Amino acid sequence: MNELTEYKKFSKVLADVSADIIKKYFRSGVSVESKADNSPVTVADKKAEEVMRELITKHYPTDGIFGEEFGETNKDSEYTWILDPIDGTKSFICGAYSFGTLIGLLKNGEPILGVYNHPILNDFLIGDNSETRINDNKTSIRNCDDLSKAILLTTDHLNIEKYQNSEKFNNLIKKVKLYRNWGDCYGYYLLSTGFVDIMIDPIMSPWDLLPLIPIINGAGGIITDYQGKDPTKGKSAIASVKRIHSEIISILND
Repeated sequence: MNELTEYKKFSKVLADVSADIIKKYFRSGVSVESKADNSPVTVADKKAEEVMRELITKHYPTDGIFGEEFGETNKDSEYTWILDPIDGTKSFICGAYSFGTLIGLLKNGEPILGVYNHPILNDFLIGDNSETRINDNKTSIRNCDDLSKAILLTTDHLNIEKYQNSEKFNNLIKKVKLYRNWGDCYGYYLLSTGFVDIMIDPIMSPWDLLPLIPIINGAGGIITDYQGKDPTKGKSAIASVKRIHSEIISILND
């Protein structure tokens, strides 16, 4: 068994143990705290990350871990796990399904493995830059060669105005077939499984972004930052079908 295959199997274990915790708290009236940046966090977020960290430390003690809730350990390790136990906490606490668990693996700073797991829908999506599978079946981004046929998603329309040029984004909206705010990791899940064509986030944290890169690449799409540059060095994302990506970048930036 090669190293990546071993890590893929282990990532499924991480997804399963975190899902067991998250399921218990979904639509349970779980209490919500506010973090320093005023974003919400629940006991489900914290416990799910804790159990994943414990397993990683037990099985791969020299690997690094960078999680949303508990920060970074072993910073200089060759391999680093990226953990976002509940990406889409606002949806989670409102009983909506547009959330998921993100798990990523970096080798020398480059994303080599990404997982999106939906604890309620039981969808396990995993990509390694070469291919992406959902519940062990190969999946891919659908073919869309014209913006006028495209479905565009973003997480929060207000963030466009806050962090990027809203006038140019509104121009993009006018050019696509349909625009919706089905966001966070759920939007990238819909993209990589062939249901939508463009997912845009004007601002992202590393734990939101890095696990998505091998998934989108493996599904045959392209993901960059908002300006069309290397997403691993950015704080935003534009993920789409390859044929229309450069046009999207041009509309939003020129």
